[in-house]
Amino acid sequence: MEKRLKKYFPIFALPTLIAFSIAFLIPFVMGMYLSFTKFTTVVDAKWVGFSNYAKALENKEFLNALWFTTKFTVASVISINVVAFILALLLTRGKRGSNVFRSVFFMPNLIGGIVLGYIWQLIINGVLYKFGVTLTYDPSYGFWGLVLLMNWQLIGYMMIIYIAGIQNVPEDLIEAAKIDGAGPFRVLRSVTIPMIMPAVTICLFLTTSNSFKLFDQNLALTAGAPSKKTAMLALDIYNTFYGRVGWEGVGQAKAVIFFVLVTIIAFAQLILTKSKEVEH
Repeated sequence: MEKRLKKYFPIFALPTLIAFSIAFLIPFVMGMYLSFTKFTTVVDAKWVGFSNYAKALENKEFLNALWFTTKFTVASVISINVVAFILALLLTRGKRGSNVFRSVFFMPNLIGGIVLGYIWQLIINGVLYKFGVTLTYDPSYGFWGLVLLMNWQLIGYMMIIYIAGIQNVPEDLIEAAKIDGAGPFRVLRSVTIPMIMPAVTICLFLTTSNSFKLFDQNLALTAGAPSKKTAMLALDIYNTFYGRVGWEGVGQAKAVIFFVLVTIIAFAQLILTKSKEVEH
């Protein structure tokens, strides 16, 4: 059986490899090249070197989007994971109705980002109208609106991952800690959290990458208003590429910078949290 699998593996893997190359690998390589050119289509690209990157790094809108995205990511990652972990602890105590609550909390993750953005725009503006303002009145309103939306969408998803991690903690370790006199908080800090670090690694990776790459919710909720002060990196790249004639190369350079930045942060987070994991 193993010999047959090895023999026919290339045949079964070839369609996936071709699709991956067409949909990702080739466009990625072409995008890297186009970031060093001035172009309107891929056939009229003219090499300009690093000038696109210089314009991108000098662009105030891009730098503002970078700072806004960083603040948003920090606020979202902390709040999502803290609340999701607390809910996971509460829903692993064997209380009646826990499975129903798990399903309810997970459901927002099934709704598309554009739909979520418009739903929360209506909800938040409905509250703010009573005070004579809207989400686009001040950048801080848009910021916390996005944080609230992101929490509502991802808390249930992260909660499920934490629940799986908590349920995988050996009961004998918890019992041994209690016999040694450890209280609930000591058990949580010294046994539960160290044992669920793989789940923490996954949740931090997902929330960090999703927060940095947020686009559709940002477009639907604020569209960068007011004055593009609530535009995140993905939305700023979109606006540069499609909103400014002659800046396609700059938009592509921003996309490459964005890719490198997210990759570095994601790998740094993975290395840091994986070093804290312990074996069962």
